[in-house]
Amino acid sequence: MTISFYTASVPVFKQALHSLKAILAKAEQHATAKHLEADALLKARLFPDMFHLIRQVQIAADFAKGVPARLAGIEVPPYDDNENSFSDLQARLDRTLAFIDGLKPEQFNGAGEREIVLRPGTPKEKRFTGEDYLLHYGLQHFFFHVTTAYDILRHNGVEIGKGDYIGQH
Repeated sequence: MTISFYTASVPVFKQALHSLKAILAKAEQHATAKHLEADALLKARLFPDMFHLIRQVQIAADFAKGVPARLAGIEVPPYDDNENSFSDLQARLDRTLAFIDGLKPEQFNGAGEREIVLRPGTPKEKRFTGEDYLLHYGLQHFFFHVTTAYDILRHNGVEIGKGDYIGQH
């Protein structure tokens, strides 16, 4: 039995993005209940040389839209990185979910062999087959940033656990 590139990407991203939305909602509730400034969480990071929560969520959304778009052979929609509140982050995740909800399984035909080129013409150019891009690059980067967002919030006292991270299937 083979699995389609649509099935291996879009539902996976959707499940994690819905979990991230729920985690962010709990973080906002936590900040309110503890009388914390939202920026205490939004600008939190695990270590000084790491990105803060806002940037982790932005990058997770970028991978969630970029990976399936490239696999489907369509343009990746650009987003401005101007979020500065929980509601802004929720809106970005909603836009991402709406975009990937609009993708159709047939758009992924031939995705495994499709050439994916990142940062073309630069010293950081990377070339992949669609299969390698999804399985050995895109999913790892996406889950790194989702996990780091979770870890930032958990480290800062937001009462979330494994069930929140896994979410609903």
